[in-house]
Amino acid sequence: MELRKINMQDAHAQWEYTTALPADENGLTNPYTGISYEDYIEKALPALISYEHPVDMPDWFVPETYYYLWDEDCLVGEFRIRHHLTETLKNGAGHIGYSIRKDKRGKGYGTAGLKLTIQIAKDIVPEEEIYLRVNKDNIPSQKVMLNNGAYIAREDEEHYFLRVKK
Repeated sequence: MELRKINMQDAHAQWEYTTALPADENGLTNPYTGISYEDYIEKALPALISYEHPVDMPDWFVPETYYYLWDEDCLVGEFRIRHHLTETLKNGAGHIGYSIRKDKRGKGYGTAGLKLTIQIAKDIVPEEEIYLRVNKDNIPSQKVMLNNGAYIAREDEEHYFLRVKK
């Protein structure tokens, strides 16, 4: 199993994965649901790659790197690392967002992928801890985070806010 940074070589598999994701699932948003392969190659992929080193973005924008989890030749998940936090992200989505293909859920991919992502994030994020957020009704994702050493730092009506020590 490996994480690969978003790239042109894996464009077709990344497009298939991205366009199959809902517009919003458990708080992970996706503005590219259902777009054509041509639009993905010409617009979406260059934009997503540029997020790692953004130019001419709004003040609120935080650099973000996309990674895909591969099991041999099968793309099974997406993991996003936000390089640092704004106050909104500290009280919201945190450093890492992720998803696993529906037909691959419950097979350990989330736990394995988050472990690999946390290892990368420890070298990127300046904060002392890695921030995560999960919906209270998303029990599988809570288990993935807890299995990776996260602890619940606080909660609100809808979410748990977890932290992983660096």
